Amino acid sequence: MSLRMYDLAGADPSVRFSPYCWRSKMALAHKGLAVETIPWRFTEKDSIAFSGQERVPVLLDGEEVVTDSWNIALYLDRTYGDRPALFANDEARAAGFFIKRWAELQLHPALVRLIVADIVQILDAEDGAYFRQTREAAFGMSLEDYCRSREESAAALDSCLAPLRSSVKVTGFLGGETPNYADYIVFGAFQWARCSARGALLQPGDPLALWFEKLSALFDGLGAKAPRAFA
Repeated sequence: MSLRMYDLAGADPSVRFSPYCWRSKMALAHKGLAVETIPWRFTEKDSIAFSGQERVPVLLDGEEVVTDSWNIALYLDRTYGDRPALFANDEARAAGFFIKRWAELQLHPALVRLIVADIVQILDAEDGAYFRQTREAAFGMSLEDYCRSREESAAALDSCLAPLRSSVKVTGFLGGETPNYADYIVFGAFQWARCSARGALLQPGDPLALWFEKLSALFDGLGAKAPRAFA
């Protein structure tokens, strides 16, 4: 039975930029599982109503419907235990959950300050209006004003990344000698920025840039080959 997954797309359906969907795509590739990705947009909530919620990724495995990137990772290890593990043991799973929380509470907000005004520009008219309205209501200001202090936001991101940078410089990957799901969580965040925003956030020579390049090259260059919204 082939696997299918609803995957956030821009106006150009080839541009897939959700950090959560990227986590799941890397997890599926780690398992050696082929998946058909279905482009989905913010205003197409009716198309995934069967899942009981309104966000992607949504993974379909035969009759099974799995939502939330973390739940998908757990499902893949539980269901396809004969394939390479995303978490080697309970300790790795607990460490991965810490990275998930750090990424969502610290890394994602730092990235949003730098990329959210670009994201609205890669959406079609309907999605763009929805995205702008909902985000500006949350921020209490325009997207452009929210991203105005770029130098300050870049410094905040650099500070946020300090422990991650020092870790991968020593260990190579968060998973140790080889990547595990913790790496894919953080990779998804940087792939979000790579696919949807202008400019590079990681500079050549940065240990994190090397780490990102290594992950991008995995699985026949799955990450590196993904189209970018801005050249």
